[in-house]
Order: sequence, then C-alpha cells, then structure tokens
Amino acid sequence: MGATDAFPESAVPVGAGPSQPGGLLDVLGVAAVMLDAKGRITLWSPQAEELFGWTAEEALGRYAAPLLVPPEHVDLVLQLFSEVMAGSGSWAGVFPVQHKDGSVRLVEFRNMRLLDERGESYALGIATDQAVLRRVERDLALSVRLVAQSPIGLAVLDTDLRFVMVNPALERLNDLPAEQHVGRHVREALSFLDTDVIVERMGEVLATGRPLIDQFTLGRTAGHPDTDQAWTVSYYRLEDPNGRVLGLATSVVDVTEQHRAATEAARARRRLAVIADASATVGTTLDVHQTARELADVIVPELADLAAVDVLDTVLDGRRPATVGRHGAARFRALAVSTSGETPAVRAADPTGELASYGADRLITRAVTEARPVLVSRVGAGDLPRIAADGKGAELLRAAGLHSYLAVPLIARGEVLGTLSLYRIGNEVPFDDDDAVLAVELAARAAVCIDNARSYQSERRTALTLQRHLMNHRPLQPTAMEIGFRYQPAQAASEVGGDWFDVIPVAGDKTALVVGDVMGSGINAAATMGQLRTTTRALADLDLEPDEVLRHLDHIAGGLDPAFATCLYAVHDPHREECRIAVAGHLPPVVVRPGRPPELLDLPTGAPLGVGGVPFEQTTVPLREGDQVVLYTDGLIETRDQPIDVRLDVLLGLLAEPERPLEELCDRLLSVLRHGNDHDDVALLVARIGRRGD
Repeated sequence: MGATDAFPESAVPVGAGPSQPGGLLDVLGVAAVMLDAKGRITLWSPQAEELFGWTAEEALGRYAAPLLVPPEHVDLVLQLFSEVMAGSGSWAGVFPVQHKDGSVRLVEFRNMRLLDERGESYALGIATDQAVLRRVERDLALSVRLVAQSPIGLAVLDTDLRFVMVNPALERLNDLPAEQHVGRHVREALSFLDTDVIVERMGEVLATGRPLIDQFTLGRTAGHPDTDQAWTVSYYRLEDPNGRVLGLATSVVDVTEQHRAATEAARARRRLAVIADASATVGTTLDVHQTARELADVIVPELADLAAVDVLDTVLDGRRPATVGRHGAARFRALAVSTSGETPAVRAADPTGELASYGADRLITRAVTEARPVLVSRVGAGDLPRIAADGKGAELLRAAGLHSYLAVPLIARGEVLGTLSLYRIGNEVPFDDDDAVLAVELAARAAVCIDNARSYQSERRTALTLQRHLMNHRPLQPTAMEIGFRYQPAQAASEVGGDWFDVIPVAGDKTALVVGDVMGSGINAAATMGQLRTTTRALADLDLEPDEVLRHLDHIAGGLDPAFATCLYAVHDPHREECRIAVAGHLPPVVVRPGRPPELLDLPTGAPLGVGGVPFEQTTVPLREGDQVVLYTDGLIETRDQPIDVRLDVLLGLLAEPERPLEELCDRLLSVLRHGNDHDDVALLVARIGRRGD
C-alpha cells in the first residue's frame, strides 16, 4: 500500500508531506513588507503590490513613511517604528495608508522586529485591507452564531465522511453528544438510521457537487426508542476558493410533528375509506352469515390481520339476545373468520358454525357483559389464556406472534348481539383508541344489518309456517280433471306471504279453480291470504257464479289489512264442457288445446279485490277433453329487467312444447322462469281436462 493509500489527502499526518493550502489567506490578501533599521523597504510581496498599488521595482529601496503614509501621519508612524525597532514589542492596529492612486485606505497592520544572524534589526509588517478583514470577521461571527444557536441541526464532515463538527441542535436531534459524533464515521455515529442510504447520498454529493435537498429520513433514536422520528436532511459539498473539496455539510430539520400529522391525516382518510367500503359492502343481503363474512372481510387487512365475528347463540334462532350476568358465562356461535394470510392464529379461532361457551374471565365475554370495547394494546403471556379458546389456542396465538387484541361488542338498538374480535400479528403497530373507535363504528353498522337479517329471517320463518299451515293439504282429485300445482316462496324474507291457489269441489261434479295474490308481504299478507282462501272455499260451497264470488270477496277484502288482492275464480262444468271465469285484476290464464298454439285468454281484467263497488264480468270458455288451463301469479313471469310481454311470450313458448306429465310441466315452467334470487312468491296451477264420467 502506497503512502497516498494509507493516508488520504484530508488526513495526512504532520511530517508526512505538505498538504494543499487553504484559501482563507487568499481571501484576506495578506501583504508582507520588510523595512531595514532606517525605514527603507527591503522586501515587497506580490500581495503588497495589490494592496498598495506600487510594484516591487517602485517600492524597494525607498523609505516607507513618505511612500505609504499621508503627510499628517508621518510623525506618528516614525515614532511607532522607533518603538518597535527599539525592542519595545510589536504593534498592531488600523492605520490609514496612501495608495499609489492617491486614495487613502484603512489597513489592518501587524508589525514586529526581526533580527538576523549578524544582530541587525528589521521591521516586518503584515497587512490586509480592513474592509475585507471586517467582512470575513462578520461572516465568521455570523456563521459561528448561526451554527451554535440555529434550531436546525448542522454538521460538517470530511471527505471520509467522519464528523468534524456538529452543532447543539444536531446533538439534540440525534440524542447524541458532540464527542460521540466528532471523529466517527457516519455508519458508526448514526447506527440507528439507514446508513447505507445516507452514505450513498453523501458520496453522490461529494462526487458531483450537486446538493441534495430535503431528503426524508425516518428512524428511532436512543431517546425515543419506541416512536418514529422524522427529519428532512440536505447535503452540500464544501469547497475552498480554489475549488478544493473540503468535505460535506448537512442540515437536518425535525419534521416529526408534520410527519405525524400527515400520517394521521392519511390514517383518517383510510378510516373514512374503510367506513365507506363497509357502507357499500356490509349488509348486501338479509343473511346473517353473509353479513358477518362481509364485516370480517372489510376489516382485514386494513384494520386487523385476523378478524372473527361471533354472535350469542340466541340471536340465530330468533330469540332476543340473552342477558349475560357480570359473573356468568356466555354462549357464542362463530359466524365468520377472515385472515390476511397464512397464520396459525386462524386455527385458534372458533370454526365457523360451532357453538362455544366462555366464562366471565374471557375478554370476549367481558365485551358482551360490559357492552364496551376491550383493548389489549400489548398482549402478554398472561393475556393469551383470556383471548384463546383453550390452551392449544393460546399456544397457536403465541406462535403466530399475536401482540395486540381488540374485542368490540355488536350492539343494535340497545341490544348486544355478539362480538367482533380483532388480532394484530404481522402489523407491528398495536391497536390504539382510534382503532377502537373505528372498530366500534364498523361493528355498529354491521350489528344493525345482522339484527335486520335476524328479524327478517324470523319473519320469513313465521310467514312460511303460517302459509304452509294454510296450504299444507293436497287438493282432492276433481271430477274429469287432472291437476298439477306448485307453490314457491320468495327468496327475500320480507316478501313472503301473499300468493295462494285452490281446487274446490262444487255441486254437480263441477270444480272451482282459484289463484290469488295479496298485495304486500310478510305475516300480514299471509294472514289476509288465509282469510280470503277460507272465505272463497265457503262461497264455492254455495255454488255461486264466479262474478258473485268475487263480489263477496271484494266486500270482505275491504275490511282486511292489507286490503287489496288480485284473484281469478273459474268453475269448470264437465257436463257442459265449459269453464266460467271472472277476474279481479289478475293476469289472464293460458289455454292449451291439442294441435293448436297456446292461447292467452283475453278476459275483462276487473279491479283488484278491496277496491269496492266495482262490478266483475264473467266469461265462458269452452274446455274439452285434452285441453289444459294454466293459472299462475305474477311471481312466475314478472322480473325487474324484462317487459312482461316478453316474459308472457316465454311462457307461451314453454307451453307449446310437446305434451308432458303435469308434474314435469310444473317443474319445467319453474326452472326456466324462476331464478334463485326472485323477490316474489309464485303459485302455479295446471288443470288438464279428462274424460267425463257417466
């Protein structure tokens, strides 16, 4: 290794060789002049020529006083010269000097006596322009005060990236005293930061001379080991007037508060986005399980790495949530679990659908009994048994790295329905109060959706039970007629209830065919349907004409709630081979005759039952052996995306297919015309005219 390799230019030791000169003396333009004992000029530097205007040829050998001193100051100068030459010491001060061009300038002098080997005396004068000197002094004083008192951290580093100087502000920012900076390399002094990036930036500035301004840096100092500190750092290359690279200067501004404010603003925006997302995606159906899955999915991974939704077991069977005593256990059923990635923690959560009972010491139970969030910002070993289902679950959570937990009650209309449990594993930031506020907001929105779904499902069960009770018998096989029928409830819980059909024997071998649809839905609609159906059977037993039956039903419907219903009442007489039909606002039937296209009967529509005072018209339609008549409610053909005429054409097309058994025909019509998410009931009745008996 050569000498230049062992000792970089900026660190050459004393005696190893000359280093490059600094530029400060060049800035000051220090001039040197030597006088003999009689005051004649014997030496004259180039700087003296620049300062005083006289060349060496013009100045050497001449007496200095008359050449450089204004006449009025000559005596004083001679006196000071005599004192210096007499050995009384040096003299320093500011003195007016006469320039060659006749102007007078103030010059800062340092004068001293010199002795040569023969004992002869000389006077050495060192001088510089006072204005230049004062400017440099002011700049230096300003720099020193700025560096010492600036709230901005400042440092100077040599070309080897070792600290040469740091100001008090940087000591405070780095939580590191000056003596632990100076002489140490950046990597050593700032080990708490990403020094690879810092060294790369510094090297770039040293190499190119282009400054880097406001470089964002994040780290944790010894004084703040648990919280991130943020700085903007600028780097500048230092050069002397001759362009020689001296090192590097850095300025550091603490922007921790601004960074935290920006982080909080971004966090607030994310929270609003989560709430907006929850508003759009949670509660899209009236299904408790689906709503729970939607809640868990919207929370992961934005708020938690793992989310579990559990409800009290009384919620799903339609009962009011049980009141859990402060010292009692609570029974939960797991509805949904969502995770952001593969983690053993998911196996610690209760499997979806399972029922579990937890004691009062469990955090999930506390959230229910106290009806408030339970937050464990930093999970310790003693917390795991109160979070996990059992010892195995606690071990899984520990292995997964669970470090923060939050349990939030699901509260709707003042009732606690269950809990939302949140786990942080990969996300290193612990849950805080702001997270709890957001979780409570999301849980409240979801709880209302879950409660609505629970109520609708309960109403659906009640309506279906009532409707099935009213329509649980198979009609008797009528005379000279084969029948097929279907009833299919709506998929939406709130829209079950109003459709019905009936086949009623009438005196004289006649058969009444009835189909109707109560306007509205739910339990009330099912109850109204039951009353109208019962009344219709009673009226049919009186062997009244169809228009008379509808007139009586219209009067009865006016006193019911809901009061309106559509209805089609037809009486088939096998002896006359005809069918008398009256319609109250209902869709017309379809007649299918062998060898002919299906026909949508053109009948007087009439007003719905319950309008009151509107007469009904009766139409007679011939029906012979082999003919079919198809009665249905609007749930079979009406949809939200197609016109009813198009749907009626589809129905006619299906009925034009080759003849098949009535049970198969009913299934065929429902499979093509109905969809899994239809929002209306459907009643379908198909009658095929058979041979008349004797």
